Amino acid sequence: MGAMHILAVAGSLRADSINAAFCRAAARLAPPDLSIRVQRTLGSLPLFNADLESAPPHEVTALREAVGAADALIIASPEYAHGVSGVLKNALDWLVSYEGFVGKPVAVINTSPRAHHAYDSLLEVLRTMSATVVHQASITVPLLGSCPTEAEMITTAAIAQQIRGALLALGSALQSRSMVRPIFPMDPA
Repeated sequence: MGAMHILAVAGSLRADSINAAFCRAAARLAPPDLSIRVQRTLGSLPLFNADLESAPPHEVTALREAVGAADALIIASPEYAHGVSGVLKNALDWLVSYEGFVGKPVAVINTSPRAHHAYDSLLEVLRTMSATVVHQASITVPLLGSCPTEAEMITTAAIAQQIRGALLALGSALQSRSMVRPIFPMDPA
């Protein structure tokens, strides 16, 4: 099996976002069999409008293609007022009717242990959307206030080890998934 392609999505548009820094650090710490691309265009998505589903805007089509091409997703979202960020929820709303998202393996990352409301809410949204949450790769990493930059995440041994562990768990889950093939009865020809 070649490299597995992972799409990392940060639910924040802030330039100094810990969640975006996590996604970039994960891309740099990924083992050789994982190729991680960071999605950087959530801010360009129009607000979700079901009337546009028959002919979605280019930005939506591009997001759907990126999700469809990925073997799995990593989603790291901040908590805003006890919920997921609006930009992430908007992106997920555009993916609700996209068949390529159904069953997609997802690792959910929480960069602040006290931000459990958004984490729990995101898990519920993903279950509702029929994603496959990879629990062994979904982690809470205590970054807020202690390790807020990509460089610090990479150079702080305990944090880098935790990120690598989540990536190895995601890779292992994908590897196991690729070994499972549906078995169909022989066609009596």
